[in-house]
Amino acid sequence: MKTSQEKKQYIKQLCNDEGIIGALAIDQRGALKKMITKFKGSEAEEAEIVEFKEIVSSQLTKYASAILLDPEYGLPAAKVRAENAGLLLAYEKTGYDASTPGRLPDLLSVWSVKRLKEAGADACKFLLYYDVDEATEINNQKQAFIERIGSECQAENLPFFLELVSYDAKIADATSKEYAIKKPHKVNEMMKEFSNPRYGVDVLKVEVPVNMNYVEGYATGEVVHTQAEAANFFKEQAEATKLPFIFLSAGVKAELFQETLRFAKNSGSTFNGVLCGRATWANGVESYIVDGKDAAIEWMNTQGRKNIEELNAVLQETATPVQY
Repeated sequence: MKTSQEKKQYIKQLCNDEGIIGALAIDQRGALKKMITKFKGSEAEEAEIVEFKEIVSSQLTKYASAILLDPEYGLPAAKVRAENAGLLLAYEKTGYDASTPGRLPDLLSVWSVKRLKEAGADACKFLLYYDVDEATEINNQKQAFIERIGSECQAENLPFFLELVSYDAKIADATSKEYAIKKPHKVNEMMKEFSNPRYGVDVLKVEVPVNMNYVEGYATGEVVHTQAEAANFFKEQAEATKLPFIFLSAGVKAELFQETLRFAKNSGSTFNGVLCGRATWANGVESYIVDGKDAAIEWMNTQGRKNIEELNAVLQETATPVQY
């Protein structure tokens, strides 16, 4: 499936001048509520979630190529982003129904790709939890679901960014050694699946194929992969798709994420940038709740800015410009 000229223009809006995607993600809803609640000691209010997103957007998009927000709480933040920053809007409901097997996807019921575009989006982002080894009847539902979104994006000429998060239905802890062993297979095989043109995906947003906390030289405890093995998984990942792909930070510390990008580049990965969330702004939540809005703005302009500028410098060395 060829990318239309209109879609290409939208994708260009999400890249920096070098053609690299250095985007900021704050489409978190459930996770951000929990973070605010933790420091507040009581339930997070809607106004706090909206205001924190506005602070992040207004202060940090000066240094990012784009921002990813959700239409539930994030539209006021979209309005205060820097002029040069592109906008991605999330289309999925936050989380999943844990009482039903399969982590089945669901859409925001009062939104459509048409409406996301009307709200100013340069791309539609959808998050899919996917286990390549799960039952065929579950994965068949998910594949049909993504085909529908791809068709919607095609009809509206809006780029489709598919965020893929791997898991194992039989392993509860995704940070465990048991899961670290299986992760490369899970990540790389699902990338192959959703690179099929039938899904209409324009850019993949993916995990790195290994848990770096179990890689020789990065691990603080047990080692699952040697550096040579890990490097091979990064190379295999790049070979698994012809689509542009960007990495998500998965909530890891900023320093480890930067080191991971260098490792990816040295391993032959041709990733095209990042959509980085909590690694950039997470520690600013405490400033916001404990010390107030002005303190949070100060944090964003010091530590938050440092996080994003350091990441941008690493991207300049490591990322491959988007090509069509």
